[in-house]
Amino acid sequence: MTENAINKEAQLSVVMVVHDQEDLLEQHLPQFLSQPSKTSYEVIVVDDSSTDRTPDILKKMKEEYPQLHTTFFPKSVPNPSRIQLALNIGIKATHGEWIVLADINRPPTSAEWIDGLINNDAEVTMVYSTTKHPEEVRHQSWERLEDAFPLIYKTERRDGKGHKGSCLKHLRGIYDAIAVRRHRIYDAVRQYDRRISRLRLLELRMQVAWNNLMN
Repeated sequence: MTENAINKEAQLSVVMVVHDQEDLLEQHLPQFLSQPSKTSYEVIVVDDSSTDRTPDILKKMKEEYPQLHTTFFPKSVPNPSRIQLALNIGIKATHGEWIVLADINRPPTSAEWIDGLINNDAEVTMVYSTTKHPEEVRHQSWERLEDAFPLIYKTERRDGKGHKGSCLKHLRGIYDAIAVRRHRIYDAVRQYDRRISRLRLLELRMQVAWNNLMN
C-alpha cells in the first residue's frame, strides 16, 4: 500500500507538536506508530523549529513507518499562540474523520488506547492511562464539544502545567490525549493556550472533579 493510500484510508489522525525533544522522540514516537490497533491511523508531527537532532530522527523514522508524516513550523512566524498555529498546520495535513491532539510525553500504552478514541455518538473523546497499570486505559466521551471545554481550559492552559501529576488522573481531568471530530477540531484548538486566573483555575478544578466524580 502506498503512503498516499494509507493517508486517505486513515480513520484517525494523530497530531503532535515537538520542539527540541530528540530523546522523547526516539523513546516514544515508535509507540505511537506501532500499536496493533483495529483502527487505521496516521501520525503527523509538527516540528516547531527544533535545533537538536529532531529533523534527522523524524527523517529516519519516516523511512521505517509509512504512516508517519511531518511538517515544519518556522520560528519567524509571529502569532499570539504558537501552539494553536502549529496544531492548525498539522491538522491541515490530516485525513481522518477523528483528529487526536497528542503529546510526545504521553504515548499510547495499548491498542485500546487508540481504538477507544472513536465514539460515533460523541464529538470528543479523551483517554486516560495509569502509571501502575498503563495497559488499562479509560475513555471519556462527550456528545457536545462545549461540555468538554472546562477540561480543555484547565489542562491546555498557557502555563503548560495542566498535564502534571499521575494521581487520580481521571478525577482531575488529566487526560493523555483528546480526539475530536473533524468538523469541530478548530473549535477545540481555539480553547488551547489560554491565560487563566488562579480563581478561575480553582473553579475549573472543582467543576471537573465534581463532574467526573458524578460520571
